[in-house]
Amino acid sequence: MHRIPALFLVLIGLMAAAPHARAETRFLAFDASDRVTRALTNGVTLEVEQSLLGGMRVQGLASTTQRGSARFRSGGPQGARSLLPEGARGDALYQVSSEGDGRGLARALCPGADDAWLAISRIRLGRPMTMQAVGRWADGQYRHCVALSYDWRGEWAVPPRRDPGATPDTPSTPLTR
Repeated sequence: MHRIPALFLVLIGLMAAAPHARAETRFLAFDASDRVTRALTNGVTLEVEQSLLGGMRVQGLASTTQRGSARFRSGGPQGARSLLPEGARGDALYQVSSEGDGRGLARALCPGADDAWLAISRIRLGRPMTMQAVGRWADGQYRHCVALSYDWRGEWAVPPRRDPGATPDTPSTPLTR
């Protein structure tokens, strides 16, 4: 008879629970850390989806100091990272959606480009972050547009989730004493 290692049992338990677990949405605020970034975006809040394993995927961006927001789609063109300046971080690539204020953001970051992508450094709480904008022009060429640098500001508190069956007078979380 073979013994099953405890670690193996733990991994099976995690895999069984994974389909029922949800990623958590968080709102992380950053302040512009240089003149160029301040001129283009000033402060931003990123809407991120944090996985159970701690990885973060950016869903969108909102201006912290003015009106405006944009949604992102994961992925981008082949070779976009090769356009980044030497030493630039671009751990994840996101296309700026042209819906809503996205078109305005893309045009501000890459004037004259038809589409824009952001290569975003790894997002870590309490740490600076960089974004590199890459655009595609009508001639089909891709070019690096601008580097944006941000300092960590903090995380927005979100109200607790309401129970779907709760009425407006019913608290969303049980009261404890």
